[in-house]
Amino acid sequence: MALHMIKLVVGCDTIEDLLDWRRGNTAPGQPWILRTRQTPKRAAEMVDGGSIYRVFKGAILCRQRILSVETVGAGPNARCEVTLHEELVRVAPTPRRAFQGWRYLEARDAPEDLALEAFGEAPPELARQLREIGAW
Repeated sequence: MALHMIKLVVGCDTIEDLLDWRRGNTAPGQPWILRTRQTPKRAAEMVDGGSIYRVFKGAILCRQRILSVETVGAGPNARCEVTLHEELVRVAPTPRRAFQGWRYLEARDAPEDLALEAFGEAPPELARQLREIGAW
């Protein structure tokens, strides 16, 4: 069973903001790399079908498949680079409190992918409210 990672998005309020940031800060054809300070001890489990779930303003809204996890550098300068698939998959908006760094997310606790044809492009705030009252 795949193991996932969950991480807060800072500086972007929506998935569209994140995509705009990506387009403005990365040359075309460059891999999408997430850099963190520490390499996950369970990295092999995350590469085997795991995703990073992103939290925007208190709600998990999307995920990206993890392609590789590598430690770069050595000693106090060591960092972790998580290479991600380019495609962002929208998930059922799920409330999540703020935390620092990243956390593991077990597959059984991960939000389900959204079938966009069933719900259309609902604004994130509306989707969150519908989820809270159990209508979504």
